[in-house]
Amino acid sequence: MLSVEEEAVIVAFRRYTLLPLDDCLYALQPTIPHLTRSSLHRCLQRHGIGRLPDVDGDRPAKKKFKSYPIGYFHIDIAELHMLVAIDRTSKFAFVELRWPPPPSRASSSYA
Repeated sequence: MLSVEEEAVIVAFRRYTLLPLDDCLYALQPTIPHLTRSSLHRCLQRHGIGRLPDVDGDRPAKKKFKSYPIGYFHIDIAELHMLVAIDRTSKFAFVELRWPPPPSRASSSYA
């Protein structure tokens, strides 16, 4: 059974990445170890995002990322207590669910 916080992470991840089911499962299993393909599918169906949108004009035109030098690193922090770090040069992303939330701000615990 998935917790409310885990479902929120799954839904946010799917909406942001628009990855297929198996890719979502592969990306989220390190964060949610007990996640199975069937529980992921049921969660996405429950929230109405079980099917990806059609490619024909449903998504806005993609914009290219600005070119960054090697070593540039961008970090966003949200109220879900989920740490997301994206290296825009190599396209590597790291996601970590922080529960219970750290006693201080995440930026100070990772500095």
